[in-house]
Order: sequence, then C-alpha cells, then structure tokens
Amino acid sequence: MARLASLAGIAARISYKRRPGRYGGKPAVVATNTLDRQFEVDAPDKVRVTDITYIKTHEGWLYLSVVIDLFSRRVVGWSAQPRMTTDLALQALLAAVWRRKPKAKVMIHSDQGSQFTSREWQVFLGQHNLDASMSRRGNCHDNAVAESFFQLLKRERIRRRTYLTREAARQDVCEYIEMFYNPKRKHTNNGMLSPVDFEARQQKLNEAGV
Repeated sequence: MARLASLAGIAARISYKRRPGRYGGKPAVVATNTLDRQFEVDAPDKVRVTDITYIKTHEGWLYLSVVIDLFSRRVVGWSAQPRMTTDLALQALLAAVWRRKPKAKVMIHSDQGSQFTSREWQVFLGQHNLDASMSRRGNCHDNAVAESFFQLLKRERIRRRTYLTREAARQDVCEYIEMFYNPKRKHTNNGMLSPVDFEARQQKLNEAGV
C-alpha cells in the first residue's frame, strides 16, 4: 500500500474550463471502442477504465490518473504528478498491475488523449497482457464511469479544500481513495456495498460455489 501511495495521487475533475496542456491534433495510435459503453461486468479483473484529471493548488496543477475496475468500481491504480505526461498514465496502470496481478487478459478503456495513444502506452499494454479500447473522440459518455468517479471526488473532497502544495493535494486524494472511497463508500451499482465489500462478497460466493 505504501508503494502504491508513492506511485500515485488522486484528483477530481473540477469544473475548470479546459484541461491545461491537452490540445487537438491527430492521435498516434487509436484503438476501436470495444467497450462500447458495456459498463456492467460480471467478474473482477476483466475490464478497467482509465482517465486523467487535475487539481488546482497554490503551487500549480497536480494531474491525476486513475484506473478503475468496472466490476466493483474500485480504484485499483492511481498516480499524481505535476505534469500530464505518458508516464503519469503508465504509473497508474503499473500500480493496477502490481496490486492485482491479473492472470488473464484485461481490457483497458481510455479516451484518445496523447498519453494513451503513445508508443510507450502501446508497448506497456503488449508487455502486460492488456487490450486497448478507446472512446470515440470528444465523447465523454464513452468513459462515463471514470467521469463519474472524478465528479464524486470533486463534490465530496476537492471542492471543500484549498491546497497550498501539490503534496498536500496528493495526500488528501490518497486518503480519499484508500481510506474512504474503496473501503467505505457505498455504490448503488454494488447493491449499496463499497467496492472492497462488494469484491469480498463475490469471493465468498465463488468459494461457496454459488
């Protein structure tokens, strides 16, 4: 857990007018929209979504990348850095791989941002048994689960804080994800269980042969 915290940080999609540093242009490598808004998944470690947002601090922007497992809506990897680079997205994905160690191929769905269309991203996916899926360009609804998480983070934590430093923001996001969102926050999608409790219940059902 300590290593994951050091790899990452978390943020919310605050209602800033645009994401700083994200511009138009032709993506390098674009995958098809294989997910196609099929957000209901019957088992963990099959499909994950990822996205990037940012947090405003007095030191400047802190960018956050998260990886969410669609089965339980659990944040399985995250990273927070002062620059919105491919490494930001890769560190979040690396944290997810390290934490869960999936044995079968996993779909990873993203938008068409430059971080996800880079050669480095494609190489990492190939090395870790991950299949890419991408939203249609400019269609945020294709990645609605990640968008929803950022809205929750914004409403429940970020908007209530003024961060003097990036490190303060990173620590607060870490606490929100690891101490509240994953283990405690109830989801209607999970039958009003938290992501951690929902996965634990499913494991018990599997062990019981139900």
